[in-house]
Amino acid sequence: MKRLLAIIPILFFFLISCEKELDFKYHYVEPQLVIEGVLSTEGIKVSLTTTTPMDEKIEEDYLTDAEVYLADLTEAQEYELHPDINGIFKNNCIPVIGNEYQLRVLRNGNEYTSTCRMRPATKILNLMFQWIKMPYDHVAVLQITFADLESYEDYYWIKILRNGAPYKWIMSDDRSAANGVITEAIMTTRMDLSEEDEKDILRDGDEVTVAINTISREMYDYLVAIENNSNGPAMFEGDFCLGYFMASDYVSSSIIFRPDEITNYEFFMESD
Repeated sequence: MKRLLAIIPILFFFLISCEKELDFKYHYVEPQLVIEGVLSTEGIKVSLTTTTPMDEKIEEDYLTDAEVYLADLTEAQEYELHPDINGIFKNNCIPVIGNEYQLRVLRNGNEYTSTCRMRPATKILNLMFQWIKMPYDHVAVLQITFADLESYEDYYWIKILRNGAPYKWIMSDDRSAANGVITEAIMTTRMDLSEEDEKDILRDGDEVTVAINTISREMYDYLVAIENNSNGPAMFEGDFCLGYFMASDYVSSSIIFRPDEITNYEFFMESD
């Protein structure tokens, strides 16, 4: 997840027949606490880090000098989280779908809280690749079909892994649902790998895993902001911090990329 400071926008000028060395100066901003919490049926995991100045290397050093609690507001229960050997605060509590949960962090005399309702998992109905003819090449499009929860305003975070490592992600919502089904299409690799960026390449035999979380509107807005290189809306109350708290079950499914077995279409077709 990107962690950004308030950065003065930089305008890039196209200069013709002249060169000028530009010296950009960034205002120093005190490091801000970043809280990233995920509650699922596997328990709760919370990482604490700080933002990094623009001219310094980003270090993934997790903070452990804090007290972290998860409260089930519906059943009036509270769990204390403890850091593991990697510095991630954890508790193996099993959440209840539909209950309200509050994440509370105490550090250096400051308090940060965020509340979220535990959301159920959707169901992945189908994964398939199709070659789509583009002006520059054929592109393998991953079609993801999954069930809509059929409640009011459902939002989804779709994460794609390539051989277990992060590859791509998108957001979705139920505005495109038809008969209780949502279909999303994600462009992946070009057919001519010599012209493709390494970050997008899929090779024969690669395992592509799709994981879908049902998320709140607040989390959806947060991801939209992150996608646009912003810190996103505040998701914690109390003292100022960055980050998010998500309470959501998830579902995942995998498919093996076999380029020679993919059907070739001149246009995208939805599965039945």
